[in-house]
Amino acid sequence: MAESSWLERPGLDKAAGEEFLREAFQVLLDEAVRKGTDVTEKVCDWKEPQELQELLDLELRSSGELPERLLERCRDVIRYSVKTSHPRFFNQLFSGLDHHALAGRLITEALNTSQYTYEIAPVFVLMEEVVLAKLRELVGWSSGDGIFCPGGSISNMYAMNMARFHRFPESRQKGSWALPRLALFTSRESHYSIQKGAAFLGIGTDNVHPVGTDERGKMIPEELEKEIQRAKAEGAKPFFVCATCGTTVLGAFDPLDSIANVCQRHGLWFHVDAAWGGSALLSGKHRHLLAGIERADSVAWNPHKMLTVGLQCSAFLLRDTSGLLQRCHGAGATYLFQPDKFYDVTYDTGDKTLQCGRRVDCLKLWLLWKAVGTEGLARRVERAFAFTRYLAEEMKRRDGFQLVLEPEFINLCFWFVPPSLRGREGSPDYWPRLGKVAPAIKERMMRKGSMMVGYPHGTRVNFFRQIVTNPAVTKDDLDFFLDEIERLGQDL
Repeated sequence: MAESSWLERPGLDKAAGEEFLREAFQVLLDEAVRKGTDVTEKVCDWKEPQELQELLDLELRSSGELPERLLERCRDVIRYSVKTSHPRFFNQLFSGLDHHALAGRLITEALNTSQYTYEIAPVFVLMEEVVLAKLRELVGWSSGDGIFCPGGSISNMYAMNMARFHRFPESRQKGSWALPRLALFTSRESHYSIQKGAAFLGIGTDNVHPVGTDERGKMIPEELEKEIQRAKAEGAKPFFVCATCGTTVLGAFDPLDSIANVCQRHGLWFHVDAAWGGSALLSGKHRHLLAGIERADSVAWNPHKMLTVGLQCSAFLLRDTSGLLQRCHGAGATYLFQPDKFYDVTYDTGDKTLQCGRRVDCLKLWLLWKAVGTEGLARRVERAFAFTRYLAEEMKRRDGFQLVLEPEFINLCFWFVPPSLRGREGSPDYWPRLGKVAPAIKERMMRKGSMMVGYPHGTRVNFFRQIVTNPAVTKDDLDFFLDEIERLGQDL
């Protein structure tokens, strides 16, 4: 009897829910948007894991809590999270908050649909194709295909899978056992997703051939040619080359035209990982960095990085117009992709992806683009370049700052040499000691909460990699950055 009465009324209180949402949105606006972008607030309120566990009370219990307590929990979540929209957050390749893009993200969450069929997502099916077409146009293609993916790593894996299917269409049904030993090629500075993709797709990390780079981290085409010839001599079948536009650490742009010539000569799929550097295509001043990208077979591009669209927004773009994406991945699930629907089923685009459920990632970029236009996006890119130039010149004027290399992109890599090490470059312990400076300064800034900047760990001793993508950053923030590095590292 009791169960029957439950079915006669809604299972939630809409009025109470809407009131909670109003108050939660106010918390979001006050704590995450306003304070989270306020330069007088901390970038992070650092706590050790055990202390943070106790502060948050993360345990899930059998009974629920009152709205007032839930709102306090929302405040705590925001308080103890890193404020990636803060003007002094320089730690990742993404930062900042665009209010139009955030509105798009909130609408996306509220509508809670999946981007696989026109019947369930009519607006977004049409919108996604318009946005992808605009991105392809910037690459230099008048037609093509593509999809929004859950991150640049997955976009790169899509490219590898497409290349394998294109070269060996039987791989879809027969699997790897029917294929020869494959070989793919990427620079030593490329993103680690190429290694992960080779493992995930069953190609094997031993069959990823790292190609030598020059002093700036750019792939050397002559070395690519040598690696291809070596792989062939060992009995492998080359099928895929990945060039990078904007390497993660140094911000290097591989010479695309020369690499395209090698790929054309050997009949190899040419993929460009422009997840980081792709947005330079929007700028007339800087798109030359990607000269030759129009010759690629596929491109990965993450607008959520340089354009401040918000995580995640990652496009996988294809020059192919033959339906290769659909043939490679389509399964024709009849419960979802019925051929006898009352509308044109070519708009049911979800079967060409690896996913079934797929979140909407186009709205936030579309709304931002509508708000500022292509010209506004270009200014955002050019502002980031200008800030990098300003910082590089300021570092040259200050004692203790040493550039790893002159920046070509907006990756500014440098060492801070504390007074105790200046003039001691010839000492045998100089480089080991200098390598300890960046981690020590990073710990101090995190505990203080004053700012965040990353340091890569690789073939060189630790150095800082500073990135400015946040359009809210001003010259004062960059001057503070330099002053703070000096303050935090003075006694090391």
